[in-house]
Amino acid sequence: MFPVAGLGTRFLPATKAVPKEMLPVVDKPLIQYAVEEAAAAGIEEFIFVTAEGKQAIRAHFEPAEGLEAVLADGGKTDILEAVRTVIPDGAKFDYVIQDQPLGLGHAVWCAKELVGDEPFAVLLPDDLVMAETPCLAQLVAAQAETGGNVVAVEEVPRDQTRRYGVLDIEADDGRLAAAKGLVEKPDPADAPSRLAIIGRYVLLPEIFDHLAQFEAGAGGEIQLTDAMAKTIGSAPFHGLRFEGRRFDCGNTAGFLEANVAFALRREDLAPAVREMLAGWRET
Repeated sequence: MFPVAGLGTRFLPATKAVPKEMLPVVDKPLIQYAVEEAAAAGIEEFIFVTAEGKQAIRAHFEPAEGLEAVLADGGKTDILEAVRTVIPDGAKFDYVIQDQPLGLGHAVWCAKELVGDEPFAVLLPDDLVMAETPCLAQLVAAQAETGGNVVAVEEVPRDQTRRYGVLDIEADDGRLAAAKGLVEKPDPADAPSRLAIIGRYVLLPEIFDHLAQFEAGAGGEIQLTDAMAKTIGSAPFHGLRFEGRRFDCGNTAGFLEANVAFALRREDLAPAVREMLAGWRET
């Protein structure tokens, strides 16, 4: 599930007509990285919780026969392959509208009927993870070990805890942290730890029972963290310290950093990017 109904106000005016999830990191939009990560974890059904005016996301994952014909006629086989592989093999796409901006918990609840009664994954495209083993695949493997709910976590500076859901830790082996509680956006002085949840979740469908209460939390929104906290005690809850590097593409600096980092991983771009960066250091 991809909650993509947000307005992207931190990227205005770029996001006035273009969804923030369609902003490119090098030459692929953020949402495509998220879909590819999910597909690499073995997922075949993709649900987008979207909003009016975000038709570009849907268009991106639909066949473009006219474009493909032009590329084929022009012999641009590399670009043609890149366009065709936007849609993973065997993928099924569904879309549901979040008609009110009531928070992440509400966005997840909107997809209840499409998810059904099986565990599901939630990916926030704003969190872009560079990893040898895709972050979601790591979570799926961890959930097979532990059962219950598993989320991706990382240590954050204490003065940043008010930006995240934070684990109250019961046991920690350095890789998996068992939680006895969760706190949404705590003040640094009140944070039970510095282990913060980032935008990757593998959840049991029982979460919908709690989301259906529509209880407002931090910021007056329906918080996914609050609903997850209510599952603790009835099912295991673990935070996984994933292997990889996360880029917060929900802010401009993180987005720019991601573009540079992903460009440096490209053999066709890395030399030019390094030369460019060296030139900046000299001026």
